[in-house]
Amino acid sequence: MRTRAARRPLLTALVALALVGTTAACAPEPATHLLTGAAGVGATTQESVQGSAQESAPQAQGPAASDTTAAPAECADGLPAVASATPGGSPQVTPGSTMAAIRERGTLVVGVSADTLLMGSRNPFSGTIEGFDIDVARQVAAAILGDPGKVRFRVITSGDRETVLAEHEVDIVVRAFTINCERWENIAFSAEYYHAGQKLLVPSTSQVTGVDDLDGQRVCAPDGTTTLERLQAWEGVKAVPAATHTTCLVLFQQGAVDAITGDDTVLAGFAAQDPYAKVVGDAVSDEPYGVGIPADQPDMVRFVNGVLEDMVSGGQWAKSYDRWLGDALGPAPAAPQPVYGRTP
Repeated sequence: MRTRAARRPLLTALVALALVGTTAACAPEPATHLLTGAAGVGATTQESVQGSAQESAPQAQGPAASDTTAAPAECADGLPAVASATPGGSPQVTPGSTMAAIRERGTLVVGVSADTLLMGSRNPFSGTIEGFDIDVARQVAAAILGDPGKVRFRVITSGDRETVLAEHEVDIVVRAFTINCERWENIAFSAEYYHAGQKLLVPSTSQVTGVDDLDGQRVCAPDGTTTLERLQAWEGVKAVPAATHTTCLVLFQQGAVDAITGDDTVLAGFAAQDPYAKVVGDAVSDEPYGVGIPADQPDMVRFVNGVLEDMVSGGQWAKSYDRWLGDALGPAPAAPQPVYGRTP
């Protein structure tokens, strides 16, 4: 069988590219586009290529997790985890505010992924980081600084997200960051801007169709994620933690794990890169993504919520979805309805 052997030449390129750089200072740039065709798929790692997402469309069975009707978890304060602070109108940079300090500095510092194709990954041709999450970050930069290019990206792992916020190493984190009650104890969140769900990536020849078929199998998920926490509770499954999503993909391509579990957004990007992989199963979780914000900056929470409302009402949210996720996950769903009432 040639599937795993055929992957190895590609794997060498993947690992080499995955190790290039950990930060990117981004100046204003022209609009970039999702690469398609053999050039996109044949030269990639998830953190460096915008490969064709069209090949994965039949596998990633639509954005099932975009259904936001599931009852939200309630935190100790009686509010649902997804509840955030009311924006209070159009976002304004007022004197003495967190946003005013960022404007004086001249750049917005954002913690992002560079290895999550379609959400936040480095384009090998332009060197820029791009994706749905990156569009959100640029909208915040535009609202504060008048220019979506005035942003400095700090590439972080999933496990870094809370730490860089708590220590004020970044202004915000936009990195497929699931809102939950435990995280609210350490940081603050915007309202939900995307609703994902946990599924499985398996070899195209696998008979696995869902979680119930994983007994005895090795399944990878990144450290510091709700995905790994859930995986570790699955009976009969050997959980294999890894530093990043890309590391999981490398282990999968080496045959060191049998499957990867993660948000459908992430797995759709994997399937777009690997013709020997497919996304299977119904979503086993609700993963509401929010912008992470330091807990002591409630003005920034309200400001970002205003930016997100403007993204939806102005059509930018739908445009970003169509550009990055539409081919892999189907037509754009309705944007998540914000829930307010929390005092950060």
